[in-house]
Amino acid sequence: MKKILAALTVLAAAVLPAATPAHAATPLSMLGADVSTLQRALDLGARYYDANGNQRDPLDILKSVGVNYVRLRVWNSPRSGYNNKSKVLAFARTVKAKGLKLLVDFHYSDTWADPGKQYKPAEWSSHGIGQLQSDVYNYTYDVCNSLKAQGTTPDSVQIGNEINTGMLWNDGKVVNSDFTNLSLLLKAGYNATKACNSGTQVMIHTALADNLTAARWFYDGIRAKGVPWDITALSYYCMWHGTLSNLSGVISDLRSRYGKPLVIAETAYPFTAGNADSTPNAVTTGCSGYGLTWQGQGSQFAAVQNTARNAGAIGVFYWEPTWYAVPGNGWDPADINGSGDGWDNMAIFNWTGQINPNVRWIP
Repeated sequence: MKKILAALTVLAAAVLPAATPAHAATPLSMLGADVSTLQRALDLGARYYDANGNQRDPLDILKSVGVNYVRLRVWNSPRSGYNNKSKVLAFARTVKAKGLKLLVDFHYSDTWADPGKQYKPAEWSSHGIGQLQSDVYNYTYDVCNSLKAQGTTPDSVQIGNEINTGMLWNDGKVVNSDFTNLSLLLKAGYNATKACNSGTQVMIHTALADNLTAARWFYDGIRAKGVPWDITALSYYCMWHGTLSNLSGVISDLRSRYGKPLVIAETAYPFTAGNADSTPNAVTTGCSGYGLTWQGQGSQFAAVQNTARNAGAIGVFYWEPTWYAVPGNGWDPADINGSGDGWDNMAIFNWTGQINPNVRWIP
């Protein structure tokens, strides 16, 4: 019997593939942090401390806990004077000097662009779809080429931010599943980026990690219109986007369906239910299994990274880990001095600038 079983085992090995997972996890290569408010915080005198209590440059602290990629948003003409082209150019030099890679997040707006709002920049407010294609191309190329000219070529760019139903509304909004106008804008951004630097990776970013049907609808829609992209990007916040198990399924499906790498371009978790200033926090509840504590924050971020890695993603970005409450570094770009910080409980630095010792970016 043993000889027969041995023979059958050899035969099976010869004709069947080895039993392996659907995807063998590979290390995360993009270990990212969106620090778009950091430049303003530093200008206002914010201080940051490592786990040993030593005051250090916050980018150095982030590097020491695993960060290798920085994401910076760019707004066209924000009233705050921050997150515009000139500020991004200046901070890009700092980022690259630290040996970090750079992802530029084009909102194509003067203020926040997200699933609920995609406002045109004031300068483009009267432009129709034909002119908007030129606007997107020229603006994207100008920012990218200006970065390139100073030796800080972006490694990646996003053409739009959380564009679940389009961008540059209403012209670029997807209505009745018609992706025509959005596809024209996305192609303009892609072509401008590649004209600037062919090696810069173009991401298309949505916040559809909770809904595979919606995610397929969106990415199928742009693919059917011939939109090219290099990396699929999703936002995932557990309090809004469901379980890690669901996230894993969405990542795996989108990877195989489109044949492109995938990153979690935004995630974060609160370390407290408390509030450091007069502006209400955007998130006031946690998720099952993770407390609103430093330990809970560290564990939840680790779980997101593990889920993403095991499902085949190539990167995870924490959104605004350095944005603790600093007076004058407000939520509203139209009133940056007078508004507070709605993210102070989501940063990985507490209200006196001490880093959460439990947070790590893990390859």
